[in-house]
Amino acid sequence: MAEILGNGHGEARDGTVVVNLKEEDEHQQQQEAIHNPKPIKKQDSLLSFSVPFLQKLMAEVLGTYFLIFAGCAAVAVNTQHEKVVTLPGISAVWGLTVMVLVYSLGHISGAHFNPAVTIAFASCGRFPLKQVPAYVISQVIGSTLAAATLRLLFGLDHDVCSGKHDVFVGTLPSGSNLQSFVIEFIITFYLMFIISGVATDNRAIGELAGLAVGSTVLLNVIIAGPVSGASMNPGRSLGPAMVFSCYRGLWIYIVSPILGAVSGAWVYNTVRYTDKPLREITKSGSFLKTVRNGSSR
Repeated sequence: MAEILGNGHGEARDGTVVVNLKEEDEHQQQQEAIHNPKPIKKQDSLLSFSVPFLQKLMAEVLGTYFLIFAGCAAVAVNTQHEKVVTLPGISAVWGLTVMVLVYSLGHISGAHFNPAVTIAFASCGRFPLKQVPAYVISQVIGSTLAAATLRLLFGLDHDVCSGKHDVFVGTLPSGSNLQSFVIEFIITFYLMFIISGVATDNRAIGELAGLAVGSTVLLNVIIAGPVSGASMNPGRSLGPAMVFSCYRGLWIYIVSPILGAVSGAWVYNTVRYTDKPLREITKSGSFLKTVRNGSSR
């Protein structure tokens, strides 16, 4: 604003014109604030979802659905058609399904498909803790939808929980609860140990992560399938249990895999050798990040 300094009687003093820059800047700032208002910063909330995060949740739903559908369908077909698939065949279906899903969805959501894996990553700082509930719910939804689809396709409606009249695509202990609990802990520990090695260590060959994880699942199903059903996944057991209202021994398949996965993740972090500081190691929680890093080199 231009201001003429006078002598109090309306006359200019020496005809000097002084430009008041302070008032000019304030006026300009007011005009900019009117025409370009600043966006209100939203506070972080557990219920605020971005589009990329919703895409991750959708990938987890679809991935878990296809995993449970393929694996449990192999069990149903094997039971209803005179054991044509066999135990090695069922194991191969589980392992191959995990492998192809890791390669197809790992770069989107991390390809967890397993609440135990998600919780284990979060426990050691490699996955955001506030995203765990949404991931777990998505995985359980995918498993439940797959079990419902199988129930409709194969007509599994008659006393499936007893195992006497029809096939149950869920998991039940064939021996004692303690036996199933221990073997589920061991195989889930083994699985999470392998996942931690191929997915979180930059020295591992990230491109082979899907093959390594799928092979581990295949081996675990061959070993533990006849004993506990080789769940390794609370969502894999919870979905069919809700669809068929069969909750016998369900606590085993929720508690044991979670404990095994958390233990496997922490043990690998303990034996990992690295000269990097802990803060740099734990700042990222994305599964199969090494695949993206390796492709950009």
